[in-house]
Amino acid sequence: MKICYLVNQYPKVSHTFIRREIAALERQGVKIERVSMRRAEDELVDAEDREELERTRVILDGGTGRLVVGLLANALGNPLRFARSLRLALRLGRRSERGLLRNLAYLAEACVLRRWLQASGCQHVHAHFGTNPASVALLCHTLGGPEYSFTVHGPEEFDKPLMIGLREKIERAAFVVAISNFGRGQLYRFCDHGHWGKIHVVRCGLDARFLHAATAALPRERRAVCVGRLNEQKGRLLLIEAAARLAAEGLDFELRLVGDGELRAEIETLIAQHGLTGRVQITGWASSDQVRAEIERARVLVLASFAEGLPVVIMEALAAGRAVLSTAVAGIPELVTSDCGWLIASGSVDELTAGLRRALHASDAELERMGRRGQARVRSLHDVETEASKLGLLFRRHTGADQRRADHLGRLRAHGTASARYRSERVRGDAI
Repeated sequence: MKICYLVNQYPKVSHTFIRREIAALERQGVKIERVSMRRAEDELVDAEDREELERTRVILDGGTGRLVVGLLANALGNPLRFARSLRLALRLGRRSERGLLRNLAYLAEACVLRRWLQASGCQHVHAHFGTNPASVALLCHTLGGPEYSFTVHGPEEFDKPLMIGLREKIERAAFVVAISNFGRGQLYRFCDHGHWGKIHVVRCGLDARFLHAATAALPRERRAVCVGRLNEQKGRLLLIEAAARLAAEGLDFELRLVGDGELRAEIETLIAQHGLTGRVQITGWASSDQVRAEIERARVLVLASFAEGLPVVIMEALAAGRAVLSTAVAGIPELVTSDCGWLIASGSVDELTAGLRRALHASDAELERMGRRGQARVRSLHDVETEASKLGLLFRRHTGADQRRADHLGRLRAHGTASARYRSERVRGDAI
């Protein structure tokens, strides 16, 4: 069985969960062809990401020439299928915020992808994210390529389901994966009840390096860490406001922001305005090992997000034996409970301040107890080997069905050929 993994930009700093999923599937005997639509812009700081880049084919690396050749080959090779795919791309484009031209570009990328899949022998396409990767997978299938599935993470897919044609993507897919029960419930909203059975929960997972590593002792310093992209939806500006309030109270603490992004300059300005330069530091992007080290040097992980899917960094913090303070959004409450952390309302600087104060004042005994319970939860819910086996079963079920259909059609054709040969020979015998 050979599966094509299709991602918009792969590998990226924030996509280690995809890399772990692929590695687990390969350990279980699934062959994976990695395809990225465009080259990631992030600087890859992780050696494993750089190695993964060498294994990944990038559609747009070939420039417009590759896209034009792909379009012509598909249009001339099967004009009817191409016309259907063109109509679908135009229909999706009229609803999309990205417009017709961008969706026609997706069609061109799908043409290139179909030719690659035909040459490589991939039996199925699995796209990560229900946005443009799922669009390309859908169009590739319409052109005559293999069946497809996709994993929905949120929140982007849930923010604009009509614009990205989410209903049509679900209905035409072989199956769809949500990373949490919350995500599955959201997908139920955007398709008919008859398609609910094809939506499955497969959680993002951690490998043994995280799940079974030794637990580092809690630091003596009151240090919190926040990991993720510096953008609007992550609530970093609100976190700085909460930190400023605690500093005004005279609380001695340190806050580490691990990551980078479009809001970095604004966050740095706010840190300076509140006189927090000695208390709050931004590290920039970090490798997986560096992220783990930052988590181990903190007493608690804090997330102030307004919207999420289910952040992998929460799993990593719990696996490292650290309690989590997070907003109660999306799938987060399915993992973080009062046994292993604190949940607060999204958008409330008052609750964020109170939660951070409580977490930083928590005793070693309380944090260690939470850490042990968090480790037990993440091991039971987010083992990448277990989750990959669920996904592998779905792949085998659907590629097996495809193969059985192909074998059946082959037998019918063979039977038809034999019957025709028998009739021809009988006619010749009667003539003699």
